[in-house]
Amino acid sequence: MTPDEILQGLYDQTLVGNGPAVLDLTHKALDGGMEPGTMLFDALIPALEEVGARFERGDFFVPEMLIAGRAMAGSMEVLRPLLAETGVETIGKFLMGTVKGDVHDIGKNLVNIMLEGAGFEVIDLGVQVAPEKFVSAIEEHQPDIVGFSAFLTTTMPMFKANINALQKAGLRDSVIVMVGGAPVTQEYADAVGADGYASDASATVKRAKALLEARRTKVPA
Repeated sequence: MTPDEILQGLYDQTLVGNGPAVLDLTHKALDGGMEPGTMLFDALIPALEEVGARFERGDFFVPEMLIAGRAMAGSMEVLRPLLAETGVETIGKFLMGTVKGDVHDIGKNLVNIMLEGAGFEVIDLGVQVAPEKFVSAIEEHQPDIVGFSAFLTTTMPMFKANINALQKAGLRDSVIVMVGGAPVTQEYADAVGADGYASDASATVKRAKALLEARRTKVPA
């Protein structure tokens, strides 16, 4: 296969969520001397961007997004250490976790895959993350954005508890705070003092990029 055929194959197979084919093509590309960054920026990221576009148009639904994301994640397992070695620049660092009292992570995991596919470095703290754990992780990793995920209405008040903990630790102004999850609304995000909200994984990527760019250029998003 030519390099162009491999890239086209990576794009097409990621789009349809064919994980084994994506992994096979990843290894073929590496064996042929292709740069990891070329695969990422010329095939994998464009494929996930197309997945997001199709989701927004209503042509794709959550299952299609999940299988495409998983297909890409398999390739990223191979490419991530190689990308780190070659010093490929990430667009930002995103710290993510499901709030204390909540063990749901399917939505969070999909968001993580989409963010990573868009060029973010993602640090996932998992589920049942207490405010103090978010604080210590922010101090350790110094992310650009921190994301709080909640699936249950009963755990949504943890958003405010987490933001209060950041303020108490003197960290609130150093990070962009995004919130999301099935029961969360823009109104609720505004009420707890979050910087951003997104209704789904595709929208999260767009909002995160906009908020990051706004902070870096000091223009309101």
